[in-house]
Amino acid sequence: MAQIDYYLSPISPWTHLVGDRAARIASKAGVALRYKPLDPNALFARTGGQALAERHDSRKAYRLQELERWGRKLDAPIKLRPAHFPTNPAPASYAIIAAQEAGGGDLSTLVTGLTRACWEEDRDIAQDDVIRDCLAAAGFDTGLAFSGMLQGAEIYPRNLEDAVEAGVFGLPFFVVGEARFWGQDRLAFLAEHLDVAV
Repeated sequence: MAQIDYYLSPISPWTHLVGDRAARIASKAGVALRYKPLDPNALFARTGGQALAERHDSRKAYRLQELERWGRKLDAPIKLRPAHFPTNPAPASYAIIAAQEAGGGDLSTLVTGLTRACWEEDRDIAQDDVIRDCLAAAGFDTGLAFSGMLQGAEIYPRNLEDAVEAGVFGLPFFVVGEARFWGQDRLAFLAEHLDVAV
């Protein structure tokens, strides 16, 4: 079966704007969607990018304009300056990894719940209670917030290595075989590649 490798960070506003669209495309195409959370700053350091804090002010200002435009276009609520950004994305990423390995819930709901917590609800996705709430809402065992830490800590850096090897340099990023799609604004091209309507 074909597979979409979905490289993401739950702290990314662009991942928030993906919403459930990647999951819907995968479902329509009858392909697996593999979530591969990783550290965005580590990815930038490895692939020539720049962490947000280090970017020129003009790039930071343009990013806010684009987030506002895309939020409006997609009818996706987004706070441009949420109360808990930046925060450590690793605990939420570990929970996504552990939930994917454990099964029993809806991964798309988990990822969208975590990004919504940050970008709509002013909640800190590095906190256990927020992660447990999102796990529960997505039908997963809330104990994964703790029990999945070791597994998540092992797979998280491997996802970075996989990303670099696959030619990933930004997030969100979708890889299907040799085809690569960077950004939430490339989902229509991903759907076209998989021959499904969006």
